[in-house]
Amino acid sequence: MHPAPSIIAFTTLSGLGFGLMVWLGIGMPGSTGMVAFVFFAIAYALAGGGLVASAFHLGHPERGLLAFTQWRSSWLSREAICAVATLAVMGIYAIGRVFLAADWVPLGRLGAVLALGTVFTTSMIYTQMKTVPRWRSPLTPALFLSLSMGGGALLAGQVTWALILLTLAGTLQLAWWWQGDRAFAASGTTMASATGLGGIGTVRAFEPPHTGPNYLLREMVHVVGRKHAMKLRVIAFMLGYALPIALLLAPFSHIMGLLAVISHVAGILASRWLFFAEAEHVVGLYYGKR
Repeated sequence: MHPAPSIIAFTTLSGLGFGLMVWLGIGMPGSTGMVAFVFFAIAYALAGGGLVASAFHLGHPERGLLAFTQWRSSWLSREAICAVATLAVMGIYAIGRVFLAADWVPLGRLGAVLALGTVFTTSMIYTQMKTVPRWRSPLTPALFLSLSMGGGALLAGQVTWALILLTLAGTLQLAWWWQGDRAFAASGTTMASATGLGGIGTVRAFEPPHTGPNYLLREMVHVVGRKHAMKLRVIAFMLGYALPIALLLAPFSHIMGLLAVISHVAGILASRWLFFAEAEHVVGLYYGKR
């Protein structure tokens, strides 16, 4: 699929922001006053910035409020509701921590659960898509959640948890790439099954369905060379997982921590570009692209 910059920014930044909110909600770190203000400001900047970026991908942003009405059937709607609820609850919790030096534990725990729920609903937008076999795997929500928690731990200064969760996320990333490369073939979807004409003989494209590009080709069909993808995978893994873990294992300093955060964000941006660029939508069969 087309790797739109707005969605790449949204899934990366909001995942980090909501992940940091999880740790703040459970009191890690348990700071108050100005220090707490800085942590909450970073969390809101990342989560809110990601949500704003996602709005640029909407064809009609003015209709965005309609997303809240379809919660019974739409993971996008559930994501929107969870995100707003998280920001509201964590905002009240932040007032206590920043201005009153009070730790309202039940409110913090509720905010942490809602933040995790937001990341999960985001992941399910992609996991539930039968038309993209690479995404339709339990590894997709597992990867989103582990990355959010690992990146959040990194931002929260929870070094031990960051090491554990980034190691887990890196392992899941490798497993996700491995199964994803086999998912389209394993789904059994072919031009014959896509058109429903397999029962009458061999199906092949006689000529392109359209004489020029259209919406489906622009949004649903994106071809990335395998050599190019492998290079980006190495870059994404080294920057997103290996280098941050190595930096955290070195004697800790704020400079090393900052470098680990910058490296991690750069690596996850690359992996999220691949997440969309390598997603093979079955509509590509209709255009002879698969």
